[in-house]
Amino acid sequence: MSNSSNPRSSDPAIGSQPTRLTGAETLWATLVGEGVRDVFGYPGGAILPAYDALRKFPIRHILVRHEQGAAHMADGYARASGRVGVAVATSGPGATNLVTGIATAMLDSIPIVCITGQVSSKVLGTDAFQEVDITGITLPVTKHNYLVSRTEDLAPALREAFRVAQSGRPGPVLVDITKDAQQNSALFDFAGAAPAAYRPHPMLRADSASMRAALELLRTAKRPVLLAGHGILHSRALDQVRTLAERAQIPVACTLLGLTAFPASHPLNLGMMGMHGESWVNHAIQQADLLIACGMRFDDRVTGTLATYAPKAKKIHIEIDPAEINKNVPIDVALIGDLKEILETLLPLVSERDGSEWLHAISTMKGSAAVRDIQQLPDNGHLYAAHVMHDLWRETHGDAIVVTDVGQHQMWEAQYYKHEKPRSLITSGGLGTMGFALPAAIGAKVACPDREVWVVAGDGGFQMTSPELATIAQEKLKINIAIVNNGYLGMVRQWQEFFYEKNYESTPLLSPDFVKLADAHGIPGAHVTQRSQVVSTVQTAREHKGAFLIDFHVEQEDSVYPMIPSGAALHEMIRRPPENRLVETANES
Repeated sequence: MSNSSNPRSSDPAIGSQPTRLTGAETLWATLVGEGVRDVFGYPGGAILPAYDALRKFPIRHILVRHEQGAAHMADGYARASGRVGVAVATSGPGATNLVTGIATAMLDSIPIVCITGQVSSKVLGTDAFQEVDITGITLPVTKHNYLVSRTEDLAPALREAFRVAQSGRPGPVLVDITKDAQQNSALFDFAGAAPAAYRPHPMLRADSASMRAALELLRTAKRPVLLAGHGILHSRALDQVRTLAERAQIPVACTLLGLTAFPASHPLNLGMMGMHGESWVNHAIQQADLLIACGMRFDDRVTGTLATYAPKAKKIHIEIDPAEINKNVPIDVALIGDLKEILETLLPLVSERDGSEWLHAISTMKGSAAVRDIQQLPDNGHLYAAHVMHDLWRETHGDAIVVTDVGQHQMWEAQYYKHEKPRSLITSGGLGTMGFALPAAIGAKVACPDREVWVVAGDGGFQMTSPELATIAQEKLKINIAIVNNGYLGMVRQWQEFFYEKNYESTPLLSPDFVKLADAHGIPGAHVTQRSQVVSTVQTAREHKGAFLIDFHVEQEDSVYPMIPSGAALHEMIRRPPENRLVETANES
């Protein structure tokens, strides 16, 4: 039930003098003070005092159908808005159900705060009903966590949790609150004795010697490539990165999570790098003499085998987390600190340069392989996922927030949907969490109610969290859902095809009729089996006032190309066989 209509007059936080509140009231009063207006949760015994107090505060509670969904919704909310997302659960299984969502946020550096109820402090450690050591369980997958057993410690812990979640390299924080700490009372200061503002450790400041070294590498480079990562969005450094690329005429390659950090239509944008990145992008990186890595971590899906990664290139790494420096790839110059601040210091010293020769060389590498740039993919009687993604992009004008699940459809979306706006692609990168898309899209829609939101999911991942259709229905959210249905666990099947002699063990997938499933929740839908049906059905979904589901029955054994096999070099890509290409030349369109 939504509490967003509660009048401000019912908010105990109106007063300015310290007031005695229960811990449950303190919880919500602190969240209000942090600017929280929406939380995603599921009640239970150990968190019931907090739910009982919720009615007094102007906070909208979105009831999820599974606690994993609450964590993903908080995650999607944070990714779409740049604000902290909040999830709430009870003790025991409620808390443990959050763990996958917390780990998803941790691997992608997403600021969420998860609040869990805990058994009374008097029975901690006795294996009481629904007791579990959730702080111990989540220690490896949180930036920090707290066990609060005294009411007077609750507000300081929550305020600090928000600071920690947002500061430096963002991440998830968990606050576990015993039931008696919620029930007891203590003085609460509405003025908020917030922790001191975050200040970077001195080692996070780029020293002048490093800055001079970086400028010299920029000045002498003939074949530079800028690597755009997720940290650009966290730092809000989009303008600074664009200025650097334009002034020095440096082509830009994007990680999956960095795709929306640089406009797809910009002439310097090469596209996505890595395992399923564009061939010319990976070749450009391998031939580069300088890489400028901006807020990215050189993970294995980006580099291929490390021994042969960008062998001719010097490397500048601009990164806020010193643990990432030299972790995977040896770095020549490290600029440690906030990306935006570093670039603002660096840019006045960067001279304009002519990059035409290098850009022409990359364009030559691109050649006729740039099939994704043509206006229309041919219709040969088969419906391919590429058709769906391309037509969805054209119909939404690249303006929607697209929330993907994990698998083949995720890569096709990255290849064929061209994102112009920041935070318009929400996807699980580091953990690769199937089931992420549907709940994360709910969070994104709550955060950005005026934006068009599309779920793009496979038939496998969608079934993992499909009960959240009920959440969409209950909250009356306008979310469009595109299921790329190929009857397999598609990416696993692709690996079986390439590396396991087409032994499709346990990957053929029986699914329900997704349109009927949506209808059972009061959500209309449609099946699409032909290319000619795609555009009209997408238009119908967009024009419908409420949620709408489209089940796209696509070619079953299509694969994502290019693909770098595990252990191969970045340039050693498996390319689409000529006889199986959607497009041989642009003329065929």
